[in-house]
Amino acid sequence: MNPLSLPYGLLQIFICFLWGANLVSIRISNQGIPPMLAAASRSVIAGLLLWFYARLNGLSLSLERKDIIHGTFIGCLFGTEFLLIYWGLSFTTASRSVIFLYTHPFWVALGAHFILKDDRLTPRKITGLFLAFAGILAVFRSRSEQLPPGYWIGDLMELAAAFFWASTTLYIKRMTQKRHITHYQTLFAQLLYSIPILAAGWVIFEKLEGPHLNGLVVTAFVYQCFVVAFFSYVLWFWMISRFSVSVLTAFTFFAPLFGTVLGAVLLSEPVTTMVWIGMALVGAGIYLVNRLPKTNANSSRA
Repeated sequence: MNPLSLPYGLLQIFICFLWGANLVSIRISNQGIPPMLAAASRSVIAGLLLWFYARLNGLSLSLERKDIIHGTFIGCLFGTEFLLIYWGLSFTTASRSVIFLYTHPFWVALGAHFILKDDRLTPRKITGLFLAFAGILAVFRSRSEQLPPGYWIGDLMELAAAFFWASTTLYIKRMTQKRHITHYQTLFAQLLYSIPILAAGWVIFEKLEGPHLNGLVVTAFVYQCFVVAFFSYVLWFWMISRFSVSVLTAFTFFAPLFGTVLGAVLLSEPVTTMVWIGMALVGAGIYLVNRLPKTNANSSRA
């Protein structure tokens, strides 16, 4: 793998900025588009964009027949994750949501210890997990009179979404160790097979409620589809084809930082001292979990 130079490091931080802003955009679009309708539509539009991109670049997105069951399961996990993300943001703030959602590496490290070979917990990782867990408790226990009613429901839904995101990551990692499936194929499977889950959520929980659009809502939704679900993911896959995933994921703590700041600035959301402390603890924990040992770091630069 190539070493991560300064320009590419800044590019990865830019990707994290796009991801942090995504939770703010969902909070905005929820004001005019029912959450699960938005999530289902996002999968449809992003899937079509990825299909056109693959056709232009000669990439195959179809899975072999024996792998369709795995694609379906990945799509179900992905669909449940985004059902919880979109719905959860109806209850809580984007500033809190982005911190809970980006505990994803916490759950990945914990699950990898039991599921993946040669990815065991070390004292450094355990320390990181404790720091991240302390950060979760700090954010969850923070209070403000400006928080919406039932915010704790949304907090728990975002935390559950992080768990499903980690489950998807671990399942894909385990599956690709035994099968030759590209990142683009797994992304397309996630988008395609998540549509029935999200559409069912729209029918069951939102009773086919339609959108009430304005310019701001449409702009936020377009951002989710074109910038995040398509552009940032394609850019991310291009990055991981050139650089170590472990190095890149160490940057993920920037996403909750950007999301918290943008939520406070753009949406005037309450951000208490405990939220900042919790975010710092989660970020430090994620960094420790993902930081390569010196021997591995040196070998990756060879």
